[in-house]
Amino acid sequence: MDAAEERRLLVQEDGDHQPLLLPSLQDAGLYTGDGSVDIKGRPATRSTTGNWRACFFILGNECCERLAYYGIAKNLVTYLKVKLHQGNLEAARNVTTWTGTCYLTPLIGAILADSYWGKYWTIAVFSSLYFIGLAVLTLSASVPALQPPSCLGSVCPEASLLQNGAFFLGLYMVALGTGGIKPCVSSFGADQFDDSDPTERVKQGSFFNWFYFCINTGAFVSGTVIVWIQDNSGWGIGFAIPTVCMALAIASFFSASNIYRFQKPGGSPLTRVCQVVVAAFRKWHVEVPHDASLLYEVHGQNSAIEGSRKLEHTSEFEFLDKAAIISAADAKSDLFANPWRVCTVTQVEELKILVRMFPVWATTIIFSAVYAQNSIFVEQGMVLDKRVGSFNIPPASLSTFDVISVMIWIPIYDRVLIPIARKFTGREKGFSDLQRIGIGLVLSIVTVACAALVELRRLEIARYEGLIHKNVAVPMSILWQIPQYFFAGAAEVFTAIGQLELFYDQAPDAMRSLCAAFALITVSAGSYLSSILLTLVSYLTTQGGDPGWIPDNLNEGHLDRFFWLIAGISFVNFLVYIGCAMRYKYKNV
Repeated sequence: MDAAEERRLLVQEDGDHQPLLLPSLQDAGLYTGDGSVDIKGRPATRSTTGNWRACFFILGNECCERLAYYGIAKNLVTYLKVKLHQGNLEAARNVTTWTGTCYLTPLIGAILADSYWGKYWTIAVFSSLYFIGLAVLTLSASVPALQPPSCLGSVCPEASLLQNGAFFLGLYMVALGTGGIKPCVSSFGADQFDDSDPTERVKQGSFFNWFYFCINTGAFVSGTVIVWIQDNSGWGIGFAIPTVCMALAIASFFSASNIYRFQKPGGSPLTRVCQVVVAAFRKWHVEVPHDASLLYEVHGQNSAIEGSRKLEHTSEFEFLDKAAIISAADAKSDLFANPWRVCTVTQVEELKILVRMFPVWATTIIFSAVYAQNSIFVEQGMVLDKRVGSFNIPPASLSTFDVISVMIWIPIYDRVLIPIARKFTGREKGFSDLQRIGIGLVLSIVTVACAALVELRRLEIARYEGLIHKNVAVPMSILWQIPQYFFAGAAEVFTAIGQLELFYDQAPDAMRSLCAAFALITVSAGSYLSSILLTLVSYLTTQGGDPGWIPDNLNEGHLDRFFWLIAGISFVNFLVYIGCAMRYKYKNV
């Protein structure tokens, strides 16, 4: 770097923290304004780090990683039944347990990323575990000694402890790996854009759209090409391809290390939350001052939390402000240096943000419960006419229309809807994140309403044809299910991506991976809620010997009523969401 480009540094002392290096006002335009650094720990320059040049590698990583994940997940139940000789119930339970684990382990990766390792090294460590797990799965599907003997007629030998152990070791290493990196990749990609710069902030919103596009690209290739290879060319090669894809994902990620922007980890977010609660309860009897400037905050531009900007004080949840009061006893004994007794305003505002986000988070669980009805859609498709010309369409393959819908809607949203909405709203991103989520919730109601209407028509045909007591398909084309899958994909584009963007944008700087993990947990919570609803409906509707709404023979049932029930719950949830969204206050940095 020549003399004209040399960085002038201002040294600022922040309590007992190390001096912070800041650009001078003259050079501020050369560097990012969000505190990001390059791989060597130097302040990140706008011209040589981050932006789309770095995101292309992150998007490539995500596409390959999702292809690897769905290459295992899409056909897992088939492998358990065909190769490990498990029964329907055992195989379904193992798949459900593993999928739930994949959406709970993000908490582990998020806490490590925000607290100690940072997003980059968390992705690096868990990607390695992921790759090793895939390699173990490939070996278990390729080495004859790690598979039980083939079935002889109806007699299928059980898998040995070693055979089960090898397979499930690899499988749960994959669960740990994918969970560890999942909350970090999206937030690390968004970190490549400086949200203090209006131009880059618009690009950041676009990044989330294309990030989700890459997810669905990987899912589409896995659900078509890789599943076909596994069924027709063997499981060894079928698992080897996802393993190679994961290796490509890792290579893509590391190849751009020199141009990434990094946010420093700020210490344990859970510890900071606990400190605010403890400090507030210690002073429950102390009155909060009317002048917010009397609350404790460190001097200078940066907060006391590493890698985090200061947050402005808000008047909500006043009780928590007690944690930032410096009492006479604190001032005399210098106890305000102990965060378990006195917290900064920024630390208190971190907890306030989480409390504000909780109602929005809770309402998106219902959306995930609607999306979890995919298995019910498949069961509905099984009793529809699967013939299209000379082809028989497997009911599960219709879920591909969901993925196709997402891949169609994302470019439309990013290139058409946003520019149009921007003219009317004046917002950089066209719609606010909360508006976007709300539109998706409405579309999710339309999704199950379409499914209910299809089922009503199917039952009418079943009655007309005299098929009520016959467990057979009715003469109604399975293609009538396409609209419900199409609306499900559109709902994803609005709510799922909007939620991801909201939880990144509104998260405290040092809690972004954790908030991304919370967004992922709604998928797991929605699946569990769907299971509870199915259990309750089955119990309540089979009283007195009735077949119930969802019997084995759907021609005797009323699956339409179940769909209307989900639609009704979703509508009530939408009304609750509107109330939460209207009262929501965006953070101020």
